[in-house]
Amino acid sequence: MDPRSRLLDLLATRSARRGSFTLASGRQSDLYIDCRPTTMHPEGLATIGPLGLHAIGERGWAPQAIGGLTLGADPVSYAIAYASQLADMPIRAFTVRKEAKSHGTGKVIEGAFEAGDRVVVVEDVITTGGSALRAVESVRAAGGEVLGVLAVVDRGEGGREALEQAGLEVAALVTAAEIVARM
Repeated sequence: MDPRSRLLDLLATRSARRGSFTLASGRQSDLYIDCRPTTMHPEGLATIGPLGLHAIGERGWAPQAIGGLTLGADPVSYAIAYASQLADMPIRAFTVRKEAKSHGTGKVIEGAFEAGDRVVVVEDVITTGGSALRAVESVRAAGGEVLGVLAVVDRGEGGREALEQAGLEVAALVTAAEIVARM
């Protein structure tokens, strides 16, 4: 089975649920996609890393670092960073805190980010685009250049369009509609 099909199967069986849910955006939905059971599973990490790296290359993005808003983006960023090292084209990983620490250095961005880095912002699921935009703002405020946004799943609910209207190129590994077709 090709890696993208395997990712769809993993998301359909481990991460997607039907019911009545309130999403992080505050919207109500009968479909909940919690990528973490897939992105934090060894098979999910091994599948997402190379797929994400390939998607970055397809767009001609050449980032020095990859990351996004904690917690959803963290395993995705780490999987891609690991795959990049195996491919001998290392991309450093970072995480964006939801708020600055009140102790230590008080950083919003943790990890291997450096001012001036070309960055791909990662998101596990794009719904409204709000989390990705928040990460983009933090990266730019810290001196990073955002090349684009890479999501594992695009719910198809306007988030991609919101990000594109903000001048960002967006890529998604799969869509919610594709996951639903496998459930």
